[in-house]
Amino acid sequence: MTKIRSPICVVVGHVDHGKSSILDWIRKTAVVKSEKGAITQAIGASIVPLETIKRIAGTLMEQMKASISGLLFIDTPGHAAFTNLRRRGGSLADIAIICVDVNEGFKPQTVEALEILQQFKVPFVVAANKIDLLHGWQQSGKLLIENISSQSEQVQQKLDRKLYELVGRISEFNIQAERFDRVDDFTKQIAIIPTSAKTGEGLPELLMVITGLAQRYLEQCLKCDPDGPAKGTILEVKEQKGLGCCLDAIIYDGKLRVDDTIVVGTMGEPAVTKVRGLFEPAINMEMRDAKSKFLSVREVRAATGVRISAPCLEGVIPGMPLRGATDNIEQLKQEIAKEISEVLIETDQLGIVIKADSLGSLEALIKLLRERKIRIKKASIGDIMKKDILDAEVNLEKEPLLAVVIGFNIKTPHEAETLAAEKNIRIINDPVIYKVIEDLEAWQETRKKELEAGKLDQLVRPCKIELMRDYIFRQSNPAILGVEILVGTLKTGMPLMKEGKPMTVVRALQHEKESISSAQKGKQVAASLDKVTIGRQINPGDMLFSAIPEKDFLALKKMKSYLSKEELGVMKEIAEMMRRENPVWGI
Repeated sequence: MTKIRSPICVVVGHVDHGKSSILDWIRKTAVVKSEKGAITQAIGASIVPLETIKRIAGTLMEQMKASISGLLFIDTPGHAAFTNLRRRGGSLADIAIICVDVNEGFKPQTVEALEILQQFKVPFVVAANKIDLLHGWQQSGKLLIENISSQSEQVQQKLDRKLYELVGRISEFNIQAERFDRVDDFTKQIAIIPTSAKTGEGLPELLMVITGLAQRYLEQCLKCDPDGPAKGTILEVKEQKGLGCCLDAIIYDGKLRVDDTIVVGTMGEPAVTKVRGLFEPAINMEMRDAKSKFLSVREVRAATGVRISAPCLEGVIPGMPLRGATDNIEQLKQEIAKEISEVLIETDQLGIVIKADSLGSLEALIKLLRERKIRIKKASIGDIMKKDILDAEVNLEKEPLLAVVIGFNIKTPHEAETLAAEKNIRIINDPVIYKVIEDLEAWQETRKKELEAGKLDQLVRPCKIELMRDYIFRQSNPAILGVEILVGTLKTGMPLMKEGKPMTVVRALQHEKESISSAQKGKQVAASLDKVTIGRQINPGDMLFSAIPEKDFLALKKMKSYLSKEELGVMKEIAEMMRRENPVWGI
């Protein structure tokens, strides 16, 4: 026997664009006010029954024959909820709402959310929020389309312009979008619903569209066995006063009862434990709200959020799969271990080391890195430890651009930071996934330039000097005289030539009676030159050039971007001199 369960709807988007505020208005709660800085700090889930949806949507639902019992909303500070594992790599969410501030438009986390929804093939709608902040907007008790039509022509034009800016941004992802009432085909176009979490405008329409889409297009996905063993995903692991270690989980199939045996994924062997207590959030309440009431229940059925009290939960982390067991414990342990191993990869001999806070986060990070063809040596969950630094150190000699540890939304203990500094291993750690990728690419680009600059320093670079008149301190053994650097940098040990003929090597340099190893353009220094006599091989007023070996010249040609315009000019002069004797020199 199968039934249609409640769709799991995740609300995502950029910080402060109104994700939690939309849900607060629907549930008549105040979760946002309880959050630090009014910003969502943790994943939460809430059950919104069909009665609430009908009450809010009113006449919009009259012609819709509802077959679902409500919606299970997940509010998340990032992407963790809808990237958590489900059915071997799928998404926890059935459908999603991307919340966008209509005045600010797309922001980095909006892009991040859309990209990940695309990766996991999660259908979504866009809530173009904060229409109440459009200059001149007048609130009314009418339905959204009537309300828009009653606005001044100037306000209507402004709203249309903002919506089509969103349509344009969404089209950059090869996705068509349109205002919800103008959509011709919901399978080909994304619906944009203008909303205000402050006044509630557009939220009846948002609920109507989400419910309609779920019923019409997701019916097969929503079929479940109401009496089968539970299947779920862990959202959070937390210590609860009086209960000890508890799991906040989403059950997306089957039922779970007190005293049921469950198998839960861990970083090691899957844990087998027995359910001691089940606590379901009260209707229209948020799981993470400190004031939220939890009802002690004997059983829960999909789809729902539930707090599970059970012993032996060490090693369980967010994102891990959960299964209800009968007499198939060993089989489930193998299935869960296989599911986890598909994410916990260690495939490339050389590659970056990545760590994340949950299995879902790790999976998302791996996908984004693989898309950019970045090799991964090791991927796992937890804080960055000393062993991760040592694993990354292997890359230093052969692949220095991979000598990096990536962390997403985790901690880096002081001892790991200290070791990384000692070993010259880069740590990139950020709570926003797009920023991690962005910082990695920026660091690799900078590091690449540093490495090439290092190679450049090993070559004889273009340099041009003039032997100064009236500053002769010794004629020979070695010759010491004043020189002015016209182009480039003069270094000790640099070979010099005159008119294409090798002449001497810089033995030493002095500036204001201090020994120096190099002098740059514009400086006048005393130079000690081997195997030449002033008045014979060289004379005051002569121009000397660095005697660049041909192999160095060819290497420098490949790194032209690191040379100044003047240095390139000196290279041209040197090539002309050398080609008098050998026409193909440096070609």
